[in-house]
Amino acid sequence: MTDRAFTPALGRFFPTRFYDAVATLLRERLWRSLLAMHVAPRPDDVIVDVGCGTGSQVLLLSRIEPRARLIGVDPDPDVLAVAQRKAGTASAASTAGAAGAAGTAGIAGATGIAGAAGTAGIAGAAGAAGTAGIAGTAGAAGVADAAVPAAQWRVGMGDSLEELLGAGSASTVVSSLVLHQCPMAMKQAILASMFAVLRPGGKLVIADYGLQRTKPMRLAFRVVQLADGVADTQPNADGVLPRLMSEAGFVDVREAEVVSTISGSISIYVAHRE
Repeated sequence: MTDRAFTPALGRFFPTRFYDAVATLLRERLWRSLLAMHVAPRPDDVIVDVGCGTGSQVLLLSRIEPRARLIGVDPDPDVLAVAQRKAGTASAASTAGAAGAAGTAGIAGATGIAGAAGTAGIAGAAGAAGTAGIAGTAGAAGVADAAVPAAQWRVGMGDSLEELLGAGSASTVVSSLVLHQCPMAMKQAILASMFAVLRPGGKLVIADYGLQRTKPMRLAFRVVQLADGVADTQPNADGVLPRLMSEAGFVDVREAEVVSTISGSISIYVAHRE
C-alpha cells in the first residue's frame, strides 16, 4: 500500500463509488473499445493497466483475449476492491454462461442420439453417444476455460512500476484518464516508469484528455478542471502528452483517435519502445 498522495478517480469532490456511473456519461464504451482495438491483445501478452481504477479496461481486454495476462495497478485500495468485485461478478457470469452452453449441447446431443437409435440401431446410437459425450465435454471445458478472465490487482503508484513488476516485464502498458490528474513532474515520472517496465518492442496505449481543439470542448473541459485542478489538467488541454511521451523515450508517438464527450475530448495515444 502506498502512503503518498494521489488524486482519486473522480477527483477531489466526488466519491469513487460513483465512478462507473459517471464514466458511462463520457462515452466510455466507445473510447475503451478504441483503446482495446489499438492494444490488439494476443495470447501470452503481459498487459499492465496503470491507474486501472475500477478495472473496466482490464476486464474488457481479458474478455477479448482470455489467454493474456492482465495486471491492474492503482494506488487506491478502495477502488481496487471495486475492481475485484467486478472481476468476480464477470467470472461468475462467464461460468454460468458456459454451464448453460454445456447444457444446451447436452440436450441437442441427446436428441440426436435418440434419432440415431431409431434409424441406425442401438449399437450406432451407443457409438454416437460416446462421440457426442466426449466432444460435448471437451467443448464445454474449453468454453469455461476461455470465458473466465484472470487478472491480478496490485496497489502501487504509476511511477513505481519497475519496483512493483520488474523492468521489461510487460509487452503492453495501457492507461486511461490518469495523467491529466497528475502534476507535470508526476506525468513525466509515470511515463518514464511505463517505458522502464516495457520490453523492447513493447506498446503503450493511453486514453486521456488531450488537446482541446474547439471552444465547446474547452468549455466542457472546465468540469474536469473543477474536479482535478487547473494546474495539473491544463497541460493536457494544451496538448502536452505526445511531447512528454517522446521525451520519455517512446517512438512512433501518435494521436490515433479523438472522442468528443460532455467533459471535453478524450484522445487515444499510441507509441512503442524500441
